[in-house]
Amino acid sequence: MRSLRRLRLLAMTGSLLAACGPGRAPAVPEEVLPLASDTVEAAWGTIPVAAPTGANRWAVVAGDWDAAAIADFGSRTMTPLGGRKQSAYVHPFAVFNRGDTVFLSDWGKRRTTVWSGQGELIDSIPAADALRGSLPRARDAAGQFYFELMPVAGRDGSGNRDSAAIVRAPRSYARFDTAAQLAPLDLKEMQRENSRRFERLVFSGTDEWGIWPDGTIWVARLLRNQIETIDPLGKRHRGPELPDPVFEVTQADRDRYLQGFPNDTRPNEADLPFALIHPPFVAAFNGPGASIWLEKSKPVLDSVRRIHVLDREGNLKRTFRLHGAGRMIAVGDSAILVAEQFAQGIRLMQVKIPAEAPRPIQ
Repeated sequence: MRSLRRLRLLAMTGSLLAACGPGRAPAVPEEVLPLASDTVEAAWGTIPVAAPTGANRWAVVAGDWDAAAIADFGSRTMTPLGGRKQSAYVHPFAVFNRGDTVFLSDWGKRRTTVWSGQGELIDSIPAADALRGSLPRARDAAGQFYFELMPVAGRDGSGNRDSAAIVRAPRSYARFDTAAQLAPLDLKEMQRENSRRFERLVFSGTDEWGIWPDGTIWVARLLRNQIETIDPLGKRHRGPELPDPVFEVTQADRDRYLQGFPNDTRPNEADLPFALIHPPFVAAFNGPGASIWLEKSKPVLDSVRRIHVLDREGNLKRTFRLHGAGRMIAVGDSAILVAEQFAQGIRLMQVKIPAEAPRPIQ
């Protein structure tokens, strides 16, 4: 599968996917997202992850800084989740929501804590020992949890040539069912001192996934740049391939990546396996209703990032242009949350989703 993906992507390099045709989604007019009028700042050095928790409120987690907070754009405040003296979590690293309820993953205490939209602790869920201590990444309306179970890498990393699995389990962890498979990572065998290791290609991307309340799983597939859905009975549906330019990984991209390392630990460019092209998307989120929001790739020197909004069938409905260096980190009912780094830390920006223009009567 790896060689098939590389051959396909190489053949597409420098070209633009056709706007329409068999199995291809038609392009839609681009809309410009408005500038953010509300901002909240945090003294973190890396882009966080987030989930909506009510109007103008977001749960935000900076794993490298052991920080979890509620960003409130109504009061323009950033408040530690559970208060400054909380003891419910130690090393938070991920967050998701179901309605206004927030689920915070903590590898320090090997559990997921559950919080109300007002920031009150209401439950604590242990890690799944049967899944090598994995913590859930999503929950459906029936209370079932969904995990991403990575393969066992092994000493040389060769185990990562296998697929990761999306596993479903009830709250009791009484059983675990494999609901879907994700594409294996793009790897390259590298010489490291007296041994060889399989290492992931920088900029290679991964399949992204999410859950709808009814238990349907959606997977954004890298290989064909499309959405695949799997309903609770196992029925599969594939949407059309999305129209995207293919961006080559340039020297500027590699230089910027290396600049992210401290000077005393910065590797040599030749010691890293870089992908030849960027993936079609870098992140995916549940949106209002049953929509899926894909954050698209862009070259480092490009000041515009595109966002695709897809319906439940994987059809392209809207395309937004996000100007600046910000990254989309969450989608709410009426706004998206964007984060960008600046000299003093991270700036969070709430961007209103423009109303959809009425369509002409046929």
